[in-house]
Amino acid sequence: MVAAADCPALFFCAPASGQGKTTITAAIARYHKNLGRDVRVFKTGPDYLDPLILERACGNPVVQLDLWMVGEQECKQLIFEAAQIADLILVEGVMGMFDGNPSSADMAAYFDIPIAIIIDARSMAQTFAAIALGLTQHRAGLKIAGCIANNISSDRHQQLIEDAMPEAIPGAIPEAIPGAVSQSKTGAPKLLGCVRRHPDHALPQRHLGLVHPHEIDDIDKRLDALADIMHTSGLTSLPQPVCFKPANITPPTAAHKSLKGKTIAIAKDDAFTFIYAANIQLLESMGARCIDFSPTQDHKTPAADALWLPGGYPELHMEKLSRNLPMANSIKHFYAAGKPILAECGGMLYLMETLTDVAGNSANMLGLLAGHGVMRERGGCQGMQTAPLPEGEIRAHAHHRTQCEKTIAPIAHGKRTHHPARGEPIYRQKNLTASYLHLYFPSNPQAIALLFKGELQ
Repeated sequence: MVAAADCPALFFCAPASGQGKTTITAAIARYHKNLGRDVRVFKTGPDYLDPLILERACGNPVVQLDLWMVGEQECKQLIFEAAQIADLILVEGVMGMFDGNPSSADMAAYFDIPIAIIIDARSMAQTFAAIALGLTQHRAGLKIAGCIANNISSDRHQQLIEDAMPEAIPGAIPEAIPGAVSQSKTGAPKLLGCVRRHPDHALPQRHLGLVHPHEIDDIDKRLDALADIMHTSGLTSLPQPVCFKPANITPPTAAHKSLKGKTIAIAKDDAFTFIYAANIQLLESMGARCIDFSPTQDHKTPAADALWLPGGYPELHMEKLSRNLPMANSIKHFYAAGKPILAECGGMLYLMETLTDVAGNSANMLGLLAGHGVMRERGGCQGMQTAPLPEGEIRAHAHHRTQCEKTIAPIAHGKRTHHPARGEPIYRQKNLTASYLHLYFPSNPQAIALLFKGELQ
């Protein structure tokens, strides 16, 4: 039996989205990476964009952790494998600390990782202590390492927060992040550090989340500057080790090497970026050769047996996509040859007749799939769903701000995990499968193998 592995670890939570979880997680990861440490970062939930920033910060692939989509034992095994080689494990939560099912608090408890609560103190002072106390005492049994005050504006602002915390010493910042429960006698968490406002180094955002790091010219400079800010904030000591045990799972065998000899061409550029690292790893483990191409820059698809058009931001690059007629013709020939194509969300929009952005500007897309994609200023859909494909059920999630009009009749709809309403439509046309759903391939390797081999049911 494989022995347990000890590794320093910390789980970052917050009272809500927009508190600075990704920035602080990335900054601490970058600080330790710059010291030569092997840092492994995980992101809870199905998010694509935050992991790209976190990956750039730590220098290692960032894997999503979701107890439903990925599976409880699979998540446990992923962290155990990381603990065997890492010097530090950091996990970024999602939304508010107790939001969702499972919540970030649930995840931290499941993995037994101490929590650092990040609170944006921009518009408060002494109330910070009350929020910290409430989050700490809301649920018994959690390991709370302490709280981090983010967006501090001045020395006076910092002092007001420190003075309001029980047992806090005015003007002093603890130098270490303890790994075990570190609460005062009153039950309030320790103040781990105060992070000054840093507008010059902030990570830019747009609809759906953070801007792709490849689009930020000075991304490494920003991350290094943020790492320095963590150092002056007292947030750079290693937490105490956590004991991680191997999961009780049996390696799948039914799909083993079932894609051997197959080449899968994957759209990957500024327009198409929503790709789970676990999906690529699964395809390669099944024997597939994965090669990237750019629908905005290249003139034809690579020689391949199957095509995967993942999600992304085609609405931001629709003019380039529309003008690249050689690529459009290449994909149409690929489809006409009867080769399998999987299109997810933004990839599906690229296949439709037209795409209209939020300003009302429209551009012609490939026209392989009937329908018109239209961006909305607000609203949209997000959440976990199961894709009931004829090849088998695949776990997935949706996150978009568009709606599709005048489409073909769907062959099925996604099944939501916590709501009775009908989920996203799933379209099939010959060997083309398209939907808003982002599929998590490891949830059903056998079905994925059938999709990419073109053996549709």
